[in-house]
Amino acid sequence: MRILMLGDVVGEPGRRLVEAHLPALRRETSADFVVVNGENAAHGHGISESIAREWFDGLGVDVITTGNHAFDVKGIEATFRQEPRLLRPANHPPDTPGNGWVKLHTASGAEVLVINLMGRVHMPPCECPFRCVDAILQKERADLVIVDMHAEATSEAQAMGHHLDGRAAAVLGTHTHVPTLDTKILPGGTAYVSDIGMTGPYGGVIGMKKESSLGRFLKVQRPKYEVAEGDLQLHAILVTTEGRKATGIERIIRTL
Repeated sequence: MRILMLGDVVGEPGRRLVEAHLPALRRETSADFVVVNGENAAHGHGISESIAREWFDGLGVDVITTGNHAFDVKGIEATFRQEPRLLRPANHPPDTPGNGWVKLHTASGAEVLVINLMGRVHMPPCECPFRCVDAILQKERADLVIVDMHAEATSEAQAMGHHLDGRAAAVLGTHTHVPTLDTKILPGGTAYVSDIGMTGPYGGVIGMKKESSLGRFLKVQRPKYEVAEGDLQLHAILVTTEGRKATGIERIIRTL
């Protein structure tokens, strides 16, 4: 099986990249299953119902994952409750709207379990992602397990990769918007990368205009973030599996 996952989509430029490249990319890679991290898709913060609907219904995305900005768009809680394929981190408090994992069947009949986790280092308060994923895997069974590890610290992401080695087909990092060069197959057969990178404008600072980002470091008053515009790049990871384990991991980049 071939699993395609896109890194954090940032604002309108990122959505343009998804619309321009995803249909052809799915055909070119023969992807059986597509996951997109959409937590920055709406103006750089959060995701809207209309964006999620377009990706699901118009572009054939199978699962949308999120992270610390999951609920930034007003009213999105209802969409999280109604749409099981739109995930928020599973280790949010138990009363958080929506689901942290979903199990779906591919066209070939294979069952895929996608789990959305969030790290705790330099992140908003949340429950332990390691114990959380252990509890999920104790009660859920599937042909393949795919984990979006939304983490600030590369050490925490790497630790999760080793924690799930042999139990997940892939542990793929998101959140920092900076692609890492450590794509690998771990000894137990888990495909791993610390961060896929983002799908959006690399001409700024992690997708935001460099002027507003610099102002946050140089001034007392914190300027409002605005989505950057230049150097548009789509970053994705393609994982190939056989049985329950990964046999290949490949980084994909497309530009506009």
